[in-house]
Amino acid sequence: MANIEEKVQTIVEPIIEELGYSLYDVEYAKEGKDYFLRIFIDNETGISLNDCEKVTNAINDVLDNEDYIKDGYFLEVSSPGIERIIRKEKHLEQNIGNEVEIKLFRPIDKQKNLSGTLLRYDKESIYLNVNSEEKKIEKQNIAQIKTKYNW
Repeated sequence: MANIEEKVQTIVEPIIEELGYSLYDVEYAKEGKDYFLRIFIDNETGISLNDCEKVTNAINDVLDNEDYIKDGYFLEVSSPGIERIIRKEKHLEQNIGNEVEIKLFRPIDKQKNLSGTLLRYDKESIYLNVNSEEKKIEKQNIAQIKTKYNW
């Protein structure tokens, strides 16, 4: 599915940027019997429903014409939200020094959820400051990582 996501990104990113937005992420997922192509857009002032509609209208026909997604799917265009899923290296880079929340496949110190400040990362691991203690987390043990907004 990553291959589809990369192809979609290559096609839609210039269109989205031309409209004055940035492409945050592309996700192609099967949920139940349905497939979803999710395009997450952003800009400095935030994303409105009108922004999502404008991008949907601009990319829908282009995606249909490319026709490399063989299954029927639902196209969703939205904001990544305040608490954003971090899936790419560029997202990690942008969030060094920020609070993140990590869900783990296997517990570390009897915990499957960790929150802390993202210190750094490398090819295999992410390093967090959790209660003034540095924790090394192997990327293969991470189910999900997202930014954390302190309400």
